[in-house]
Parts: sequence; C-alpha cells; structure tokens
Amino acid sequence: MKNPLLLITSMNYEHQLLRRKQVEELTSLSRSTIYRLMDKEQFPKSHNILGGNIVVWVRKEVEDWIQAQVATAIPN
Repeated sequence: MKNPLLLITSMNYEHQLLRRKQVEELTSLSRSTIYRLMDKEQFPKSHNILGGNIVVWVRKEVEDWIQAQVATAIPN
C-alpha cells in the first residue's frame, strides 16, 4: 500500500504554481522569450488566478517542457 503522505506530497508537487520570476529562473529564459514561445504554442500557457490579478504556470508543465528541450538537444 502506498504511503498516504507520499501521495499527498506528489499531488502537491504536480500542482505547484510558479510565478513568472520563478519560471525565468527555472528555464533561464527572459520574460519576452517566455511570452513569445507561448504565442507560438511552444511553451506551456500561463494561468490567471485570483480574478486575473496573478499569472502562474504549473510546475510540472514547465518541467516537462524543460525535459523535452533537453531530449531534443542531446543526440542519442
């Protein structure tokens, strides 16, 4: 049987929200590059919360994007 605490931790991690500065730090991309890639549908979309006053990204979506970039950059 799975440890319930691990399950809760996993759920929290997958749904953790990142602010723009955190996304910039995680990806090493500038603000303008993030939004340009979003416009081209080449980067995870942001989400507005609290009535649109705060813009966030889902951590797992950003990390999956990073993994995909690494996978295509490193030849097999």
